Amino acid sequence: MKFRPCIDIHQGKVKQIVGDTLGLVNQFVIENFVSDYDSAYYASLFRNDNLNGGHVIMLGEGNKESALQALKEFPLGLQIGGGITAENASFYLENNASHVIVTSYIFNNGDINIDRLNKLVNEVGKEKLVIDLSCKQKNGKWFVVTNKWTTFSNFEINKSTIREIEKYCDELLIHAVDVEGKRTGIEEDLVKKLTEWVTIPTTYAGGVRSIKDLENFLKVSNGKLDITIGSSLDLFGGDLSYSEVVRFYKNIHY
Repeated sequence: MKFRPCIDIHQGKVKQIVGDTLGLVNQFVIENFVSDYDSAYYASLFRNDNLNGGHVIMLGEGNKESALQALKEFPLGLQIGGGITAENASFYLENNASHVIVTSYIFNNGDINIDRLNKLVNEVGKEKLVIDLSCKQKNGKWFVVTNKWTTFSNFEINKSTIREIEKYCDELLIHAVDVEGKRTGIEEDLVKKLTEWVTIPTTYAGGVRSIKDLENFLKVSNGKLDITIGSSLDLFGGDLSYSEVVRFYKNIHY
């Protein structure tokens, strides 16, 4: 298990948002936290703690400059997502991102667009691509959600689809959207299933609020999955000590 830090950028500022409010029409975005520090501050912190493999997510337009500041501060230490396409992916890799993260670009009218996926792989290479399969539960099954997590796709996450999608990428990133940003504990059912299904590095996000939750995640996942934490961290206005999380992670590995 690795701890993968995150830097979410909205309107040019580092924020923590209840994810499924971001794309709703005629509703205010629910912001858990807006930082006084810029993205480079957090990137420097993560670099100094040797936390490679975290991600920078651009939540909408107007965030490229801030994202590039983070990538410059921690060269090849961060992945980047949010509006990634075959046309712009190489730009971010040339500007110090280790990987690009893609979701909505490869889904079209509810289905995965293999032509777009192949185009992206041809552009940057499988080894530089992370596929985000963030999902919600419906009728006891897990489905990828797109368009800022507001639209169910027809792509069910199961062993078969995971094995197929793994052929195209180096890693997976999966937010449990129903609990993302809500500090209500991990989605254990999804964690158990991902532990059974995935064969490549996979980062889970959603619900962690305490060291006890991290201990539970480690137990449920058998250490097979990585984890990211946002709103719960004291870095982002929460009660969970970032320093304690780093110590917990390092104690596992050293």
